[in-house]
Amino acid sequence: MLNPINTDVVIRDGRVAGTFPGEIHEGVAWWVASCFVVTIKTRQLAVAHDGHPTTAEFHRRFCRGAINANHFACQISDLGAADEAQLLRAMKDLGDTPGALLTTTEDEDRQLVTIRLYDAQGQQVADETGLAAIRDMIAADRVPLPVNDQARGRIIDRRDLAGEA
Repeated sequence: MLNPINTDVVIRDGRVAGTFPGEIHEGVAWWVASCFVVTIKTRQLAVAHDGHPTTAEFHRRFCRGAINANHFACQISDLGAADEAQLLRAMKDLGDTPGALLTTTEDEDRQLVTIRLYDAQGQQVADETGLAAIRDMIAADRVPLPVNDQARGRIIDRRDLAGEA
């Protein structure tokens, strides 16, 4: 695995989070998305981010990882910049679709990048509902490989669903 991470530090407490650069890098977003799609066996995700410049590349990689998760042909509804309330509403509007919210916070000279995963009912994914499986897959270097073009999903711009919170 290129650029391994300490999965026990980064993937815990109901989220994927770490300082950037250092504990986490953009490739982690790809790994998490691919493992999430395979773990929950979904063909659709709603994805949003906070609009922070650092989050932008993590968001792009997350979406790419999700559409390349084995044979699931996952369709990503990309909400663009949205908050948690907007994401949860869009997930419900899309027919109880799982989702992810990527954010970056800054203090002094460090940035904390966080990826929160949500199940189809809008509950944050915890260890017992899939996060432990994702952590184990990444730690064991068993991230699902990209698929061929026929099985690849697609990313659809759905900023229209974010609206006002």
